[in-house]
Amino acid sequence: MLFAGHGAQKLFGWFGGYGLKGTGGWLESINIKPGVLMAFVVGLFEFAGGLLFAAGLWTTLAAILVAITMIGSIVTVHGKNGLWSTQNGYEYNLVLLAAVIGVALTGPGAIAV
Repeated sequence: MLFAGHGAQKLFGWFGGYGLKGTGGWLESINIKPGVLMAFVVGLFEFAGGLLFAAGLWTTLAAILVAITMIGSIVTVHGKNGLWSTQNGYEYNLVLLAAVIGVALTGPGAIAV
């Protein structure tokens, strides 16, 4: 569900987020263009993937959407800082990536929709 929250921050400015324009501006500042379009795509992947993943619905698709955003954040933001999250590295993103891949491979479980 937290992935959906991150998507809502980007898409709608909820939960202290910056919305499409603010997130798009930040993306452009790190040379990801067009910023607003990329903010929309990333926000949509996180929002939809997070909701589907939390519900256990279309788990493989949900995991792919979330995994794409985690790989993207590692490649574009955190990778250059090394592994450890204390240095703004990719440690946490890697753990989340492993978790979504693990659930995609094993299935959502008995309480899934």
